[in-house]
Amino acid sequence: MQEKTKKRTHFTPVRVLSLGFAAVIMTGALLLMLPASSANGTVTPFVDCLFVSTSATCVTGLVTVDTGTHWSYFGKTVIMFLIEIGGLGFMSFATLFALIMGRKITLKERLIMQESMNATGLQGLVNLAKYLLLFTLTVQVAAALILSTQFIPQFGIAKGIYYSVFHSVSGFCNAGIDLFGNFSSITSYSSNPVVIITLGSLIIIGGLGFFVWQELYRLFRENGFQMGFKMMPKKLSVNTKLVLIVTGILIAGGTVLMFIFEMNNPATIRGMSLGDKLLNAWFAAVTPRTAGFNSISTSEMSPAGRFLTIILMFIGGSPGSTAGGIKTTTLGLLVFAVLSVIKGREDTEIFKKRIGVDLVVKALCIVVIAMSLVLLVTMILCITEKGASLEYLIYETVSAFGTVGLTLGLTPNLSTPGKLVLAMTMYIGRLGPLTLAVALARKSRLKGIRYPEDKIIVG
Repeated sequence: MQEKTKKRTHFTPVRVLSLGFAAVIMTGALLLMLPASSANGTVTPFVDCLFVSTSATCVTGLVTVDTGTHWSYFGKTVIMFLIEIGGLGFMSFATLFALIMGRKITLKERLIMQESMNATGLQGLVNLAKYLLLFTLTVQVAAALILSTQFIPQFGIAKGIYYSVFHSVSGFCNAGIDLFGNFSSITSYSSNPVVIITLGSLIIIGGLGFFVWQELYRLFRENGFQMGFKMMPKKLSVNTKLVLIVTGILIAGGTVLMFIFEMNNPATIRGMSLGDKLLNAWFAAVTPRTAGFNSISTSEMSPAGRFLTIILMFIGGSPGSTAGGIKTTTLGLLVFAVLSVIKGREDTEIFKKRIGVDLVVKALCIVVIAMSLVLLVTMILCITEKGASLEYLIYETVSAFGTVGLTLGLTPNLSTPGKLVLAMTMYIGRLGPLTLAVALARKSRLKGIRYPEDKIIVG
């Protein structure tokens, strides 16, 4: 009986989540290998199919073959569904399917949902899944309608609608995969405010996180729009406040810095009007967190602009969202922890609330594991990708880890080992480095033991 119990408990929610994403990726890769998936009816190499499937499921956006020209509409539709499943989490779709079939959600499934959504408790998870799917559908339909005003006149009704839906899904899920061909992303729309603002807004909405939007919706519904704004400082949770403040600082600060870095760069925004300069600087600050669209050439950005992009990609979006990276709350928590130490306070305090030491340690672990992963992958790529500059390799690695999808042009020229390494990096980045570490680690058999305390000199 004990051996059976051990086998049953071996698959923890974290491990089931990890294996679930892997199963979706493998299924997607096999579908993309079908001759019907390619535009010319040939079989695409498995490594490229695996890479693209991983990129779509992990909502990254890095691609080794051109999405717009290589894949048929069947292949593009497979990629779109992988993006949707990866962005919202396969457990959300499994829950919806179970509800349609009239089946009850078990406790184990609720635990997996909790891990998938980064929820703090089990209460209300099924309703949250329903809200998540309804919210997603509403935002994506609205964005697709707006984009269709630009794409239908250009591509015709059928193709224009398909492009609108695809890019709405890709933008909201922070995937950044486009259909415009020749790895051009949306550079041809750099002077189109409708396309730029719509996709940028989708990235921000998807990157804020579903818990934040649920809390904001509840506040405005209960208190009214005008009163809701007045009550926000008092009524919102510390988590939502931190997400909104850090996100606002990163977008505003990133826009200003990107404008300063690129304003005199003739290869990016120098020749644009002031309005287009500000628009593209804003989009260049938004898209690294964490969608792979780019309205200006990333490879021709100034060194300062590329370095700023790397920083923004590493930070990423917010917990419980479609974005990757170490997350805004992790950064904010560590900043407040440092400020508390500088002020000589024992506890980390945020907005007159005390944060437990365990959360600070967890945030620190996430950053350390993330930085270690980036360094390790970059070192491996230095061996596999001979001739590529260190800047290109770091950029590619951080883009994969942060599930961003921006590239300086290295992705299509990766070697087979390089593709496999980056595919694994995207997988880890989507699950979260700490989540995967917990999934792979064995629980310690020593329980209830505390060793004597000692001191180490630091600093």
